[in-house]
Amino acid sequence: MDRFLRLGAYVLHPLLMPILGTAIYFYITPRYIDREIIQSKLLAIFIITFLIPVVTYFLLKNIGLIQTSQLEDVRERKFPLMIQCLLILLVVKMVFDPYDTPEMYYFYVGILFSSISALILVLFKIKVSLHQMGVAGLTMFVIALSIHFQINMLIWIGLLLFGNGWVASSRLSTYSHTVPELVLGFFVGVVPQLLMLQFWL
Repeated sequence: MDRFLRLGAYVLHPLLMPILGTAIYFYITPRYIDREIIQSKLLAIFIITFLIPVVTYFLLKNIGLIQTSQLEDVRERKFPLMIQCLLILLVVKMVFDPYDTPEMYYFYVGILFSSISALILVLFKIKVSLHQMGVAGLTMFVIALSIHFQINMLIWIGLLLFGNGWVASSRLSTYSHTVPELVLGFFVGVVPQLLMLQFWL
């Protein structure tokens, strides 16, 4: 059971949530989008939101700005979150267009606001669960997609709701976060996505 709980932190890592949300969108959208465009978008998202942060992590660790991948000390979160904000801003500016794919554009605007909110809280020495923030934001986005396209996505939504509980249990079992930090992470992930719905839903 302990191994299963720990696995949740890796399977639903916050770095995987943007590309998972993008893949779900392209899988279920009723709009015709050329396969080559889908592949290029997914590759761009993988490089910007996963590959670059992983490389940056090792760089920051080597120069002593962070100690572990868990970023347990709230002060260690400042530089990774700054970089995350810049990378998500790059996605918003370069990868998705608000007219061609408004759902994806505002999904990433929501992620940007979540990242900025987490960074602001770090400056006040308040730590939120980035794992919970990521999976909660994705859950809200998938629920909105289901309503927007009028597609039955109960299986996806059910799995993501389970994922929210799995991540929360995982972070509590490893003493990585407290309940208030998880609750705060949940709302920091969900609220920006909710606010973005007025622009595309």
